[in-house]
Amino acid sequence: MSSYCDFAPSHPLHKAYHDTQYGFPLRDDAALFGRLVLEINQAGLSWQTILAKQDHFQRAYAGFDIDRVAAFDEADRARLLADAGIIRNRLKVKAAIENARRLQGIRADRGSFAAWLDAHHPLDREGWRKLFKQHFVFTGGEIVNEFLMSTGYLPGAHDPDCPVYARILALDPPWRRPEA
Repeated sequence: MSSYCDFAPSHPLHKAYHDTQYGFPLRDDAALFGRLVLEINQAGLSWQTILAKQDHFQRAYAGFDIDRVAAFDEADRARLLADAGIIRNRLKVKAAIENARRLQGIRADRGSFAAWLDAHHPLDREGWRKLFKQHFVFTGGEIVNEFLMSTGYLPGAHDPDCPVYARILALDPPWRRPEA
């Protein structure tokens, strides 16, 4: 069975993501929220589609600024649903806005999205899935798994023999630590 590390180097969009983003620990709330929005939008689609639209998503969702997205109103929803540069799915647009609002509450309680993630680390995949289901919308098991692998909270983004794996280990991702 071929892995992402085998496939990605031969494809321009995937190579850049594989080599510089996938599995690298994220601490910035906007970056974490952005990755969650992208993972939600990938549901039912190819990751290549999302990678091709990544810059559009960032512009459409105000640089993934949580407070700005949480303040989006009906005019913003209509704008997003008319934006061919992103995925124009009513449920996914609604989820991004609602999750930004929920993240405001998490930040008020924990200080940041990263601190909230750290406070629940380490959980197994099922524990993470249940936690996300309690706190967010449109976050099924695969979305949660990919979000956590792609942000360094769960292992598995890279094969141990992949050159990127060593770079990520040097950054001490949360999955390497028994407790944060």
